Amino acid sequence: MKIVFMGTPDFAVPVLEKLINEHEVVCVYTRAPKEAGRGNKLTKTPVHLLAEKNGIEVRMPKTLRNEEEQKKFAALQADIAVVAAYGLILPRAVIEAPKFGCLNVHASLLPRWRGAAPIQRSIEFGDKESGVTIMQIVEALDAGAMYAKAVVPITSETTGGVLHDKLAALGADLMIKVLKDLKSIRPEPQDERLVSYAAKLDKSECRLDFSQTAEMLERKIRAFNPFPAMFFEYGGERFKVLSAEVVDSQGVPGEILTGRGKLVIACGNKALQIRQIQRQGKKIMTVEELLRGFDFAEGVRL
Repeated sequence: MKIVFMGTPDFAVPVLEKLINEHEVVCVYTRAPKEAGRGNKLTKTPVHLLAEKNGIEVRMPKTLRNEEEQKKFAALQADIAVVAAYGLILPRAVIEAPKFGCLNVHASLLPRWRGAAPIQRSIEFGDKESGVTIMQIVEALDAGAMYAKAVVPITSETTGGVLHDKLAALGADLMIKVLKDLKSIRPEPQDERLVSYAAKLDKSECRLDFSQTAEMLERKIRAFNPFPAMFFEYGGERFKVLSAEVVDSQGVPGEILTGRGKLVIACGNKALQIRQIQRQGKKIMTVEELLRGFDFAEGVRL
């Protein structure tokens, strides 16, 4: 098939790799380079780099809402457009231009967790499973009919990073299968009664609020690992928390119950024993490694 691919971050890379191997990718749409790193150098998106490596034309429009961009898109005469974490809303003229429309790889079991951050929200809110859905793109957000789903269990060890990588690989395989069987699949409408929305991640969410239960915070720590990562501040420094476990200790929320040998912090209910931590400007390490040369004062309230 003649395919236009539209995607931006690491999540989209396995999908594009599979499409390049199985089909003719005539053009790739991605977001423009952004400043990144210490030198604030312009950095191309992961999808951009893969497309260039394979000699595929790359387009980076700021919007697809103007008529000129829509005509350029239609002129590609694609059989289908495949979308994976692109980052731009597709207007009707773009959605309807390819022969078979546009299909999206969405990182949840729709209709649960439509929206921007389904991977993190599924862990944060204690879901027992996640997955990917291949869906037809329509003008409403993640509301199109579903072509296929695949399920991944969420365990007490699952982090946002681990789930991201599993779903990216699974989504790539599932999209290839759907394209192969496209004409024989009958898309299933979503049940609007079961819809939930995965709000975009906000930096204000990343500060650990110890008035919440230890169970909720432990899930948030896993959900936001490795990015954007939960944190607390102590002695004017920021400490990112990458792993923790719930323990039965009690205290005033935010109180450091143990700061030598191990780090235990009281929450609204029970407490968190921190396992993996990253001191500002340092590498990720175990709490035991950090506490060989650093102490947290017991009784201090974060």
